[in-house]
Amino acid sequence: MSIHDFQAKTVDGEEVSLSRYRGKALLVVDAASRYTPRYQGLEERYEACQARGFEVLAFPCKDFGAQEPGTNEEIREFCELRCRVALPPFAKIPARGRDAHPLYRHLASLPEHGGEVTWNFNKFVVDTRGTVVAHLDSGVASGSPALREILERLLPAKPDGGARP
Repeated sequence: MSIHDFQAKTVDGEEVSLSRYRGKALLVVDAASRYTPRYQGLEERYEACQARGFEVLAFPCKDFGAQEPGTNEEIREFCELRCRVALPPFAKIPARGRDAHPLYRHLASLPEHGGEVTWNFNKFVVDTRGTVVAHLDSGVASGSPALREILERLLPAKPDGGARP
């Protein structure tokens, strides 16, 4: 089973199949707007790599305290106006426990590179086939050498021959 087998709602309420991301490398993140710099870090990675087939799937989550208290509309507005991020967040979901969204139950069950999220901004790196190739905890920033190295292996070089992520 790959993440392409799941569906999720966008922040605007549209149910979408994650198969729409087939052929792209992904970063699946449980996000929280109370950590504005982390959203900005995701946006920087998104902008740096999107043209080479990379997408960030940000799932706002309120599982850890009240760090994502708003409605989906408030989250969208916060991301657009305060954080100035272009990456489209999904609807708020539970990311752990028995009420976790099916995608996150799947991620938690993976024997290799999976596991339950431990805090906001855990990152699951997914290859173009929908297979999770890394699980990075919250302490690993979106601009970290560790994440950039993983993406270097997944993404093609820039069309101009420049450096990778």
